[in-house]
Amino acid sequence: MSLIRLDNVSKIYAQGQENQVNALDGVTLEINQGEFVAIIGTSGSGKSTMMNILGCLDVPTAGEYYLDGVPVSGCTRRELEQIRSRQIAFIFQGYNLILSLNVWQNVALPLLYQKVPLAQRKQRAMEALEQVEIAVKADSRPSQLSGGQQQRVAIARAIAARSPILMADEPTGALDSRTEAQVLELMKALNRQGTTVILITHDTGIAAQAHRTVRVMDGKIVHDSLWDGVLMDINAPAMGVTP
Repeated sequence: MSLIRLDNVSKIYAQGQENQVNALDGVTLEINQGEFVAIIGTSGSGKSTMMNILGCLDVPTAGEYYLDGVPVSGCTRRELEQIRSRQIAFIFQGYNLILSLNVWQNVALPLLYQKVPLAQRKQRAMEALEQVEIAVKADSRPSQLSGGQQQRVAIARAIAARSPILMADEPTGALDSRTEAQVLELMKALNRQGTTVILITHDTGIAAQAHRTVRVMDGKIVHDSLWDGVLMDINAPAMGVTP
């Protein structure tokens, strides 16, 4: 059974109005545990809408989203929050760090929602910061860090959460090429440890770092391929890839 499945999912904004937008149009997709998938498309293609649905930040207008076999559409807002806190970690281009908290507190924040005791929260946060080689900045504020350092903190936050799924929305868009490569390597390392990684990007070079690429255009999946360039039938169940 696939970890993630979209079944004929559509998302319509301003439905029935003159400015109606069909952001997703009958999308069917399966992602298996342990895959590293890049969802690629230009601005307005529907890729970010897809990530919002996959990340339980939004719900479909039509169709169904199954997460680990459970239909998400019937979940309450609180249940969706619990899914996000326990099963999904996020990395955003804007880092989404809280300026009033220091680095280790930002990393430990998801663990607070998981009701992890304080001492354990700090230990896991420090371990994650060690992994991304920025533990020396644990007591610093985000405003004291460079963009690359802030993204490392965001990745450490995802590591500390120990979520089975990592979703990254344009995580290297504001970084220089050297830092971009470091961030991608950290994501690959998480994938090798068993984390399912879903990377949203407009950059074909970054998408090529994934094992599988799903291209979205005008709200539809138009291409689904493995890293070796073998074209997959977009109407067929997704194939697993061993990291």
